[in-house]
Amino acid sequence: MSTTTLDVVNPYDLTVLDRIKLENWDAIDKYLADAERLFNSREKWLPTHKRIQILNNIADKMQHRSDELASLIAAEGGKPLIDSRVEVERAIAGIQLCVSQLNSDRGVEIPMDLTAAGAGRCAYVKKEPIGVVVAISAFNHPLNLIVHQVAPAIAVGCPVLVKPALDTPLSCKVFVEIARESGLPDMWCQLVLCDQLVAEKMVTDKRVSFLSFIGSAKVGWMLKSKLAPGTRCALEHGGVAPVIVDDNVDIDTVVPSILKGGFYHSGQVCVSVQRVYVPINTAREFALRLAKEAVQLIVGNATEEETQCGPLIRPTEVERVEKWVNEAVEEGAELITGGKKLSLTTYAPTVLLNPSKHSKVSEQEVFGPVVCIYSYDNLDEAISLANALPFAFQAAVYTENMVTAQHCIDNLDASAVMVNDHTAFRVDWMPFAGRKLSGYGTGGIGYTMEDMTQTKMAVYKRQ
Repeated sequence: MSTTTLDVVNPYDLTVLDRIKLENWDAIDKYLADAERLFNSREKWLPTHKRIQILNNIADKMQHRSDELASLIAAEGGKPLIDSRVEVERAIAGIQLCVSQLNSDRGVEIPMDLTAAGAGRCAYVKKEPIGVVVAISAFNHPLNLIVHQVAPAIAVGCPVLVKPALDTPLSCKVFVEIARESGLPDMWCQLVLCDQLVAEKMVTDKRVSFLSFIGSAKVGWMLKSKLAPGTRCALEHGGVAPVIVDDNVDIDTVVPSILKGGFYHSGQVCVSVQRVYVPINTAREFALRLAKEAVQLIVGNATEEETQCGPLIRPTEVERVEKWVNEAVEEGAELITGGKKLSLTTYAPTVLLNPSKHSKVSEQEVFGPVVCIYSYDNLDEAISLANALPFAFQAAVYTENMVTAQHCIDNLDASAVMVNDHTAFRVDWMPFAGRKLSGYGTGGIGYTMEDMTQTKMAVYKRQ
């Protein structure tokens, strides 16, 4: 049987970093069989203290290899080194969060004598692992997303099969190696490198108890529709993140935050700032100020220290972004800065003023270095425009007025509203969830651990 190989490249200069072999269904079928057999053999379950020891070992080894991991993220994913280092720090903290969560878990007593029917009984609940977990991940945070999907499974005692994005499999590969070096038996965590058809067959297999999916809405919702009966899931897709700027804020204090939130990782973030609503009398000035900062961003190879914006993940993404921006300009948007390819793999940080609400840059997730500024007459108009799409994830408002802030918190359709901060803000212990087409379920280390467990109650009747 032939084996398909795939080159993993640096997305900036397309140099080959490694060559991986894609596995066929026979290999995946064996992984699933092993995982199911392992889960069904309760005597082989790892006790909590052992899982804590393994997680602590993983965190220590990642800390010692942090420079290597950051360089790998930058090389395969195109995230600038300064941001890749932060990702490694977050990933290590995520492992430690799993340990903290395990240490804080307590059994819960359920009162039985609230009615006569329960008299003479005592009861408690405990958590057990849900079963075999399959994790499908995205390219844009190739280490931290893996930690968010795999470490909770390890923590609660679920066997896990993890398929990283084929653009960025190397960080995941190293993480799995570190987990095994840290004492995790091989069958508890299997790296899966396969094409989309094989992955779909894996995800929809009846032996899978939980799917953790991070990626496109189109693929995620399709997979959810095909899950075997009883399989639970969490889906994390993208958004078209809205920001409302009030008329009482100092533009100079807001622009640096929007710059970071919009152009961090060249906009390849699911909650990246994309739609910014600014009062009509200051919208142009705001766009010009943002453009002045955007044009100074250093675009280049993410592995170089001075780079602030790296490449897009594939040349086809550069072509798509270029097409969307050109269409927006043809449909009436004013190009303030950018709007051009800098190379086969990079696109200039771009600011558009007042695109049509029907342009792709207004209706769909750009996932590129494009920020759109829209003028508005009144706050409720801005909120209405922000809520107009079938996507809803994180949103933001900049204001010095607490009444305005609360009005936006109450009325924006979002899972989280940032006040005086950009939409891409996140810490790894907070709930992180898309609404509507943007996702299903709730991410965040503790929330994922909860999803990967099931409750069992014991009831004792006194003799």
